[in-house]
Amino acid sequence: MADRRQGGANGAADTKHVDGTRNTRCIALVGPFGSGKTSLLEAILARTGAIPRQGKISDGNTVGDAAPEARAHGMSVEANFAETDYLGDRYAFIDCPGSVEFLAEMNGVLDGVDLAVVVAEDDERKVPALQVILKALEARGVPRVLFVNKIDKSTRGLRDLLPTLQPASSVPLVLRQIPIWEDGQATGFIDLAMERAHVFHEKEPSTQIDMCDADRKREHEARFTMLETLADHDDELMEALLEDIAPDPELIFADLVRELQEGLICPVFFGSAEHGNGIGRLLKALRHETPWLSALRNRRLAGDEEPALQVVKTLHTLHGGKLSIARVLGGTIHEGDCVYRANGDEAKASGLFTVFGQQASKRSEGVAGDLVGIGKLDDVQTGEVLRLSSSATSIRADLEPISPVLSIAIAAAKRQDEVRLSTALAKLVEEDPSLVIRQSQETAETLLQGQGEMHLRVAQERLSGKYGLTLNVADPQVPYQETIRAGTTVRGRHKKQSGGHGQFGDAVLDIQPLPRGEGVQFTDTITGGVVPKQYIPSVRDGVLEAMKTGPLGFPVVDVSVTLTDGSYHSVDSSDQAFKMAGILAIREGLPECKPVLLEPVLNVTINCPSDATAKVNAIVSARRGQILGFDTRDGWEGWDEVQALIPEAEISDLIVELRSATAGVASYTSRFDHMAELSGKVAETALKRAGKQAA
Repeated sequence: MADRRQGGANGAADTKHVDGTRNTRCIALVGPFGSGKTSLLEAILARTGAIPRQGKISDGNTVGDAAPEARAHGMSVEANFAETDYLGDRYAFIDCPGSVEFLAEMNGVLDGVDLAVVVAEDDERKVPALQVILKALEARGVPRVLFVNKIDKSTRGLRDLLPTLQPASSVPLVLRQIPIWEDGQATGFIDLAMERAHVFHEKEPSTQIDMCDADRKREHEARFTMLETLADHDDELMEALLEDIAPDPELIFADLVRELQEGLICPVFFGSAEHGNGIGRLLKALRHETPWLSALRNRRLAGDEEPALQVVKTLHTLHGGKLSIARVLGGTIHEGDCVYRANGDEAKASGLFTVFGQQASKRSEGVAGDLVGIGKLDDVQTGEVLRLSSSATSIRADLEPISPVLSIAIAAAKRQDEVRLSTALAKLVEEDPSLVIRQSQETAETLLQGQGEMHLRVAQERLSGKYGLTLNVADPQVPYQETIRAGTTVRGRHKKQSGGHGQFGDAVLDIQPLPRGEGVQFTDTITGGVVPKQYIPSVRDGVLEAMKTGPLGFPVVDVSVTLTDGSYHSVDSSDQAFKMAGILAIREGLPECKPVLLEPVLNVTINCPSDATAKVNAIVSARRGQILGFDTRDGWEGWDEVQALIPEAEISDLIVELRSATAGVASYTSRFDHMAELSGKVAETALKRAGKQAA
């Protein structure tokens, strides 16, 4: 096979890095939660000599997951970066969280990587999570290979496992290796492209061995299956197979590279990250088959090769300030160089760094392919493409927003910390765009919204641990409203005499219900000047102010108020007096109009695996929801889309129950639909709960 660096399948030039290694290829490690991505990164770094020995997550000594929150929960909660050299080539690995709650971390880096290694395991329960990840890669056109981890714990052969995993991928999963079994344990592998057998050694490179007759037969069968799949996209190979002619090895290698890079297949490798097995074969595949920048440019920048870089992650360090992690797409950047944003703004690179786990070390420059940390690009956001020349055409690369599914009301426990909390929240959102800060006008609360229970818990831990804030956290209040079922006519009279000019305002109001969604309407039918024209707006102001809190304690809506009569005093009447008359009339009249509570109802779209749809329907019904219907999820094999109307009061922890019923993969989007009357015990409970929250 022609070497990539010598004008191989992707046509990349043989470009040298400043230290003699070839230009950096950027690899994302992705996969479901608990599949072993961080362990795989550790095994790769140990095998390539970047670290002296392989650490373990349970021992808390891995390069990845070194943040306090990751250590505390034993899971990845943010992207981790590390670089290493292998056989003269440089690699930047990005270890991405696997929980669906932290997938925004993965989405942020995918536009800047050359290839993704998808880490999976023999666990049918995680297939839906695997599908979520593969869909994200497919949508962005990221070439990918599948690494089946924990082969030492698998209870079946890969050819039996493959049909279980295949529904997660829209392209064929193609075995590149098969295991050598001994007493039910995978002791080595057979490379189907090279037709060579190797035996594993604990955390050491494998060694080549001779194949026995039984293994050779298995190899021939598995290899033919691989070639048949490749031939679907190569007429020459198909012709050779039909004529029972041994294909040219160069043709096979070229097809493997091309079909991987074009996203036509997903090659499958296997091993055990914990034991360091299968690492060398994976690294060789990455070396020979990973595209370098050309495929990335075609995918992200439409072939543009102008000097540029793309920000894939934003960090805020306690002592070093803001750090933007960026992939250099073309050209060279030095400390102090200017970069140019899409809006024409100019920023200066204040320091260049190599990021390795939690450490950042100074570097002199970054060239095409490198992953670099850039200091103090204060206004630059994750996802932006920055130009290195002021004359270049700038583009904006905004990340697609992810709708939040869980909210908490958050406030500083100490009043003097309110500004610090606001600043810290802004930094959190800049680091993690899937967090949302919203000020609720209805309840006057600051809402922190995110992708799930753990996502928001980690955010709170960072606020308290990293920024030293003490927080008050509560469930968000439901923005109830109230309206009326009947009408009345009421007189509001404000009369006060306290020496000198007194106060006098007299207004007669006709109060009537309106159809839902009409708001509050004020009109007048005054004739004969019984209420002078200059005071009518004051009555209206009083009415609107009184409507802010009705008899049940909530804003009043869908009410018509007509000023029909009144009186005034030539000396004591004033704007304030008539405003008070309007307020008094509303406060006296509304209790007579049969007030009723209104609750917001949301239109909710739930995405879930089809085998969990019945459970999801039951969850919706138990939350006073109304199922509107369901259909297959477009483009997602084995998934459904459920449409429902659910009261907002029932949706606060909906995602927790949905995830519990769907192995952690369900998601939903919602939008306000309408306000609905609420009565009986449900209304009583809502009023009691709201009263406690207000108190």
